[in-house]
Amino acid sequence: MKKLLLILAIVFSGILSTNAQEETADLTINIAGLNSDKGMLLVGLYNKKDHFLKKQFKADTVNIKDKKSVVIFKDLPKGEYAVSFVHDENDNKKMDTNMFKIPKEDYGCSNNARGFMGPPKYDDAKFQLTENKTIEIKI
Repeated sequence: MKKLLLILAIVFSGILSTNAQEETADLTINIAGLNSDKGMLLVGLYNKKDHFLKKQFKADTVNIKDKKSVVIFKDLPKGEYAVSFVHDENDNKKMDTNMFKIPKEDYGCSNNARGFMGPPKYDDAKFQLTENKTIEIKI
């Protein structure tokens, strides 16, 4: 009887882990066209419209090589997301702007969304993550 319960427990846990894996996906972000290899990329992943460019769902800081970089977020719940990044050339952990609040460092968003007279909008940057996906962002 104990062996039967152990076998059932193993089978049941295998089914649960398979279902959990099907509910997540990996997101690979290729960023290219940066001005230099100096500094780092500050990358934010957003899963809510009202959090866009304010409160990140996930974040990462990555190196730059040959004016490009790759970021991978693993095991994300399937759903709607948007990505933004800042090329922090001077390593001060923020986007530098001029006196008119115009960015002095490279930045970008998923779908290569750009704002007009302000930051990009979530609706322009959002995408669906339903399976493993690779997106390209170019400056």
